[in-house]
Amino acid sequence: MIQIMALIFWLLVIPFCIGLIPAKFTPDDKRNAIATLLAGYLLMWSVFEAITIPAVIWIQYDNFLFVLRWFMIAAILLAAFGIIVWYMDWKKTEGMKPWFAFSNLKLSGLSIEAKIEWILFLALAGFQLYMAVTRASFDGDDAYYVVESLMAQQSNAMYKNLPYTGRSSPLDMRHALAVFPIWIAFVAVKANLHATIVSHVVMPLILIPLSYMTYYEIAKALFAMSTKEAGNKSCKENIPVFMIIMAMFQMFGNVSIYTNETFFLTRTWQGKSVTANLVIPMMFLLMLWLFAGEKNKEKGRRQDLWIMLVCLNMTAGICSSLAVFLIAILLGATALCLMLVEKDWKIPVKLGLTCIPNLFYVILYLGLIA
Repeated sequence: MIQIMALIFWLLVIPFCIGLIPAKFTPDDKRNAIATLLAGYLLMWSVFEAITIPAVIWIQYDNFLFVLRWFMIAAILLAAFGIIVWYMDWKKTEGMKPWFAFSNLKLSGLSIEAKIEWILFLALAGFQLYMAVTRASFDGDDAYYVVESLMAQQSNAMYKNLPYTGRSSPLDMRHALAVFPIWIAFVAVKANLHATIVSHVVMPLILIPLSYMTYYEIAKALFAMSTKEAGNKSCKENIPVFMIIMAMFQMFGNVSIYTNETFFLTRTWQGKSVTANLVIPMMFLLMLWLFAGEKNKEKGRRQDLWIMLVCLNMTAGICSSLAVFLIAILLGATALCLMLVEKDWKIPVKLGLTCIPNLFYVILYLGLIA
């Protein structure tokens, strides 16, 4: 029971409370519990990267202990600050703010067909979670990534030994800056669980729902835009159909070992999977929020969205070194298209500034492998 409570604390309570900080500045129509949790994870992972990468490179002995101590302090302080921000905001109003409640998840006002569709989607998602946990897939990458988490947990050292043999080795720059396995080790230590259990059992229960939460927010943004133009069917009626289609794609997308759907269900705990199924969809979600706001003239209420885009670029680095390049390329292509559509040359400049962490990451990577 204590282990379950520790997992709930570090994987739900802490990220949600951290997410209350950017939620303070989020536009009213984007304020909800799901967006708060997603923003909290981005901010939390960004802070984890800022603490862990310097420790990997410049601290020689027991560098994982340094991460355990300082990330725990930083996360708790950020969560406490988030609660203070919410409380101060709550005191100024007559009651609890709508974005803190789960009112946007209610099924009231939906047709019977839409409710059935939501039940069908939840059944599909529940089946995926059941299979991901009880039929855990093992592959060759487990010999590196899961063992890296386990060695950090057991030896308090990060990337100091070769996972395949356990012997000391030089810093492996191909993997050393992608510290997602170290975050799994942090969770394992705090929950007093074996890192393999956290990777294969706990991570799917967290990362798969986070991916579907992202798709849910994308559906809301897409159908809100279409219903404003068409003025016909309610946005809420279309969302469950979109979610069912996404669930079916994930279940039947195993056409090769390289598809993001394959990684989604069989390598959920790997940084590459998080990149394909969470980081990239989050990038498109932030693009939808940012540039729908341009049309709605919400320029004064979107500062946090640009900050979240910076955090997203940093999160890409925690997942995979290649993801840093991929996200930058995607943002560049997006900036070019938006510049042509909006006829605004400042868009590439703004999106380029959010990639400054990527630039530092690349310079550090190239400097260390030189």
